[in-house]
Amino acid sequence: MSNAVTNSMLTELGKRLVGGSLSDEALMRATGDTPDFAILPWANVVKIGGQSIMDRGRAALMPVVDEIVANLPHHKMILGTGAGTRARHIYSLAIDLGLPVGVLTVLGTAVAWQNAQMLQYLLARHGIAFLEPEGFPMLTHYLMERGAVICQGMPPYKLWEQNPDLGRIPPQRTDTGCFLIAEAYGARKMIYVKDEDGLFTADPKKDKNATFIPRISVRELLAMDLNDLVVERAVLEMMTNARQIKEIQFVNGLKPGQLTAALNGEPVGTIIYNDLATPGQKL
Repeated sequence: MSNAVTNSMLTELGKRLVGGSLSDEALMRATGDTPDFAILPWANVVKIGGQSIMDRGRAALMPVVDEIVANLPHHKMILGTGAGTRARHIYSLAIDLGLPVGVLTVLGTAVAWQNAQMLQYLLARHGIAFLEPEGFPMLTHYLMERGAVICQGMPPYKLWEQNPDLGRIPPQRTDTGCFLIAEAYGARKMIYVKDEDGLFTADPKKDKNATFIPRISVRELLAMDLNDLVVERAVLEMMTNARQIKEIQFVNGLKPGQLTAALNGEPVGTIIYNDLATPGQKL
């Protein structure tokens, strides 16, 4: 097929992309004009905290499992797991050995993977499967057949994780990985299940004067530059450029019913939203 025929089949944007530079700012701006297609607009991404829920064992995790099961007939869920305390231990050892950030990411991913497997075994009787990133083409099948699917929360960067601006801890961990899944699939909701009611001005476990924040814009929150956050800072930075997910919600998994309320669209816990969302985009 000749180049002339091939080019005639391209859109105007396609012609510019074929003949232009991918570093051209005007061209890059033009690529953002196409409306986004939400792949799974009925799916909810639910991140189960590692240190906050999984590490607490039966007392904290089993009520969350029961609530997930109760919602299977009503809501489709992609369940992501955090890494928690064991990842912190392995980070400490790896840093002491002088290992690079990419290796820390590999090790942290292994811990999140273990938590995902434990969650899978607890939900096995309901046919809920655990998928590695390589198995994501089957994700929609499992969602339609069983109502939920499990993944480990770490983004699959592993050795390719970028160095943080400060220190040695991988900057994009399980909160980020779950957010990226929600953004890529155009999910209905991104819900984080923690062990606190949501966002506070400080860690309420350490500061009795910490003030609860039920709703705030991501721009306001970044400007506050809080030392302690309920979510990885990378998620907030990604929210400013997100095209699908315009708000995230945090609920207390130690309080039965909060996850269900969030799935039902109720304003429980804390909601962080992007007040710069383009008109007409999903909120």
